[in-house]
Amino acid sequence: MAATKEFHLPSLDGLRAFAALAVFASHAGLGHVVPGGFGVTVFFFLSGYLITTLLRRELEQRGDINFRHFYLRRIYRILPPMYLVLFAILILCLTGVIAHSVTAGGLLAQILQVTNYYLLYADSPGVVPFTGIFWSLAVEEHFYLLFPLLFVFCMRRWSRHSVAGIFLALCVLVLAWRCALVFLLEAEPARTYLASDTRMDSLLFGCIMGVWRNPALDAQVFFKSVWANALLLAGAVGVLVFAFLYRDAAFRETARYTVQGLALFPVFWLAVRYPGWPVFRVLNWRPVRLLGVISYVFYLSHLFWMYCGHMIFGERPLAAGLCGLTLTIMFSYVVHLVVELPFARLRRKLHE
Repeated sequence: MAATKEFHLPSLDGLRAFAALAVFASHAGLGHVVPGGFGVTVFFFLSGYLITTLLRRELEQRGDINFRHFYLRRIYRILPPMYLVLFAILILCLTGVIAHSVTAGGLLAQILQVTNYYLLYADSPGVVPFTGIFWSLAVEEHFYLLFPLLFVFCMRRWSRHSVAGIFLALCVLVLAWRCALVFLLEAEPARTYLASDTRMDSLLFGCIMGVWRNPALDAQVFFKSVWANALLLAGAVGVLVFAFLYRDAAFRETARYTVQGLALFPVFWLAVRYPGWPVFRVLNWRPVRLLGVISYVFYLSHLFWMYCGHMIFGERPLAAGLCGLTLTIMFSYVVHLVVELPFARLRRKLHE
């Protein structure tokens, strides 16, 4: 595959779709059943895997990484939809349509991609209503400020397996830091959930798959037997179910993200390598893939549209939720056509 060709894996769109729906369902009142936080973890893992795969392809095919193009692609992908949603809701606040307590500091924190630390340490919320979820974007942007440099530095000096080992060691360090925060410093749960320094391993686990056993680039397999791979998938799902059901507070603040990251590795690997398996076919259904394509704007805007659903249907949660879901999908598709696709064309030019 030429380095100039844009890289796309349909199964990843399906995984994005399910992650987005998990977040939506959790915020719609099903958080006791659907783990919305896990949806964010899936987004992190997927992002780490995809970015590492793209960087690795560029490095292997061109011999170098164009860092200027990398950061421009990130800007074109992330910022236009984010600022559109942020300032559209801000205008509704300033015109009196939505009650708010926005402060200059809160708005500036969101513009500068430090929402997560602002939410942790500011005296008052101060962010634009329905956009507190932008904290996860801040985690990703902080990660990608340094990761491409680290990736190239390591790949030029060591084998892929050694680089994967380095990334795994960093995951262990992040886990140790979470444990220190919880057991020694008695940090609040939000500290380990929102902060970039405590959540970067969720991205790094995806990066490990990108360099060690990449299902899209490497020939290695876990097992040649279909049944062995099926047992591997069942085991991974079982571990994830355990992580959902085990409610110990210390585990949830420390090892939960590590356990989920390890379990997601075989799930992602098998979904990408064997998209024709019955259990994975749904990921490649056209409506599911479309939802995955628009999942970024879906994630950014869903809290606002859920609010609109409740304004329309009041105390009827099912109707309000379905209305919010419909409005979110419609808005996300329009923004995809009007904003994301034009900027996607700009990103493609950077591959030429």
